[in-house]
Amino acid sequence: MANRRNLKKSIKYICGELFADCVALNRCGQADKEKIETLMANLLVLHGDYVSRLSHCERGHGKVFFKKLREDFTREINELADKIVKA
Repeated sequence: MANRRNLKKSIKYICGELFADCVALNRCGQADKEKIETLMANLLVLHGDYVSRLSHCERGHGKVFFKKLREDFTREINELADKIVKA
């Protein structure tokens, strides 16, 4: 259970930091407002999706499940971060 709790905290922290970056860009007016708002909505969906996936993991697939979840999350977060930088 500690592993799930730590992963949830990490997911929340990373999504929160990227969301804060989007809010800062939006407030400064340095990027397209619609793009930033879309990215912020995508971050919220991503956070909810990964927390729910983490809450409902199947028994017997522990290491494989967590490894795949980390890889997928890392890939999607990197894609969103690149979009934020380009916005």
